[in-house]
Amino acid sequence: MFNKSKTIILVALEDELPKKYLPTWDIIYTGVGKINAAYSLSKAIHEFAPNTVINFGTAGALSNNLNGLQEVSVFKQRDMNAEGLGFVLGETPFDKISTIDNKRMGLSCGTGDSFVNTKPKLLTDLVDMEAYALAKVCKLNQIEFICYKYISDNADSNANNAWNENLKNGALAFSGLLS
Repeated sequence: MFNKSKTIILVALEDELPKKYLPTWDIIYTGVGKINAAYSLSKAIHEFAPNTVINFGTAGALSNNLNGLQEVSVFKQRDMNAEGLGFVLGETPFDKISTIDNKRMGLSCGTGDSFVNTKPKLLTDLVDMEAYALAKVCKLNQIEFICYKYISDNADSNANNAWNENLKNGALAFSGLLS
């Protein structure tokens, strides 16, 4: 499915995917948030020169009918808000790239530097804290980007508890996909 020698997996936290689940893969833990993700990927591109980057992590669903492991193909910044300057919510001012579509079958994800426990203003299928940044770095560097998110919660008042309860389930589902 993937050439392991030219593919890296990026995950925010080791708790989301301990190395023991995929011991033969290059897994990089980025830390939480868009800046940590972009910085870690930039370093990894220099070190590994990958052809493919796979992002795995957990995400909140904005619809109750979504669950399990899902591929994500459209990425937006849910916390980019320059509406006061006449820009659309999620659009970065004076930047040609706002929405990233990797042309694969999958859901949409709104990335922002906040844990979501109420419905955000910018609606997407899922919410996370790293995918948009990783997708943009890959797009700018012409690297294939593939993203899988395990739906850990419903981005509601119980999101924190559900996220903690579902970490292991996500790691098992994702590692099964690559095994």
